[in-house]
Amino acid sequence: MNDQKPTSPEALESLGWGVSRNDRERIARIEEELERGFALLRDTEPAVSIFGSARARAEDPVYAAARTTARAVAVSGFDVLTGGGPGVMEAACRGCAEGGGLPIGLTIELPDEQPTNAYVQREVRFRYFFARKLMFVRYSCAFLIFPGGFGTLDEAFEALTLVQTHKIPHFPILLYADPYWNGLKRQLDDMVARGAISTHEHRQVREFSTPEQAVDILLHCHKNMCEALHKPPLHPRAGRAE
Repeated sequence: MNDQKPTSPEALESLGWGVSRNDRERIARIEEELERGFALLRDTEPAVSIFGSARARAEDPVYAAARTTARAVAVSGFDVLTGGGPGVMEAACRGCAEGGGLPIGLTIELPDEQPTNAYVQREVRFRYFFARKLMFVRYSCAFLIFPGGFGTLDEAFEALTLVQTHKIPHFPILLYADPYWNGLKRQLDDMVARGAISTHEHRQVREFSTPEQAVDILLHCHKNMCEALHKPPLHPRAGRAE
């Protein structure tokens, strides 16, 4: 039995497969979406993207880890970009707010609508996935990856591919250390063995196990790379109690 839901015209349109045959109108919508994204995000740097499952619950250790990591990241002076939904995204926005930072939600129109979490302080709504992903890449100087599904892996490998092909600087791409990634690490080892990626490219995938370790990597990157790229300076914050 096929339990898949029919794809809505709106979802098809967001991929360029909609009923509209007027490409000029589609280009105008894309241009408007990009311009709005740039306008609403240009004051958010320096920022870090945090990706992870929308299905993580508040009692999940991964939720707690994302929250404490985002809090430490915000205290050190970074704002936080997430997809704005529940789970890890909620945890990261919550921690960022507790750290005195700006929790930003880059939300997306989906057939099964995800609610925007209550901790988002600035929401930027997108129709097109590629426009949304562009904003993550344009305004982030690091990517912290927590366990998640297809979307999380898509976002992680988007960043890795752009670093590999020198389309963006070698910003940190950090996996939260968790047994969840054991299969992925075996896959990466196999890719090296088969010559699909180099040992150097494999090393672009790094891990962190504590908020302090993540922040140390981010601060080192900001001092040695982001300043050379004329990213705004960091302004550490005091944070607040939970």
